[in-house]
Amino acid sequence: MRVGRRQLPRAARHQFYGMEAWGVSRRGWLLFAAMCLIWGIPYLLIKLAVGHLAPAELVFWRTAIGSVLLLPIALARGQISPLLARWRPLLLYTLCEIAIPWFLLADAETRISSSLSGLLVAAVPLVGVLIVRYSGAQDRLTGERLLGLLIGLAGVGAVLGFDLGRITVGSMLEMAVVVCGYAVGPQILARKLAGLPSLGVVASSLVICAVLYAPAGLLQRPSHLPSPIVIAAVVTLGVICTAIAFLIFFALIGEAGAVRATVITYVNPAVAVALGVAVLHEHLTFGVAIGFALVLGGSVLATRTGAGPGAGSTEPAEPVLADLQVAGS
Repeated sequence: MRVGRRQLPRAARHQFYGMEAWGVSRRGWLLFAAMCLIWGIPYLLIKLAVGHLAPAELVFWRTAIGSVLLLPIALARGQISPLLARWRPLLLYTLCEIAIPWFLLADAETRISSSLSGLLVAAVPLVGVLIVRYSGAQDRLTGERLLGLLIGLAGVGAVLGFDLGRITVGSMLEMAVVVCGYAVGPQILARKLAGLPSLGVVASSLVICAVLYAPAGLLQRPSHLPSPIVIAAVVTLGVICTAIAFLIFFALIGEAGAVRATVITYVNPAVAVALGVAVLHEHLTFGVAIGFALVLGGSVLATRTGAGPGAGSTEPAEPVLADLQVAGS
């Protein structure tokens, strides 16, 4: 007897769409695709904005716009008051995950391409593995993970070696701090802010960052109104890549789980490189091409939990990237 899709239970219907092995619904795949795009375009938008705005001003307007949109939602859901008792780790998380990386990323992009910055941020999982390994967590550095770390480091070396003439020491130091900040932030979140409402943490962090950058951002404002392209880039960063992005990310976590959701970390750089080449006509050099493949391949190996996506529990006891991180956004 032939059975139609609608006559099957939901779990069985997934087989018709080829998703049974991953255990992710169509809605989950749509949310995943949206996040890969949304958190892959900030590098392009930042590059467009920093040609006319100071990095501090860009960070201020982006976080201010995100705060205006997310804070009322968090307040309405009662997700701000539970954070007050842990304001110190919240402030530390804000500095490591948003305030410092977003400023340094914007400043670095005044001297390096958007595609290169996106590729370098792809090394965040590699640093995350090392932090988890040497922070006392019960997480073994298996041979496969060690191989992934070595491959990823080789990828970074390929970029620096082949494209050395295009890279300044200052920009590389800034990107190194960005990568470390993005890797440390999730660990603070998992260890010091565990159990707190996610939306409340993000909204509060954006408010704190906007307040910190308000003096510099307002004092450094341009003497004349920026071009429509720059204004559109800043608004898109604040509305889509910050406020809407986090709402979609929370929905993705609810649909597919936190561990699966962090797979976007591996796809975002591909979007960043593709947009940099297609829109800004940045050169896809040999070093970037080789480094891109090695960094992403190494990150996948280094962050494997040892179980397939459909095997057993979908959430390891100590996920390498149990985060809400913005991974280069």
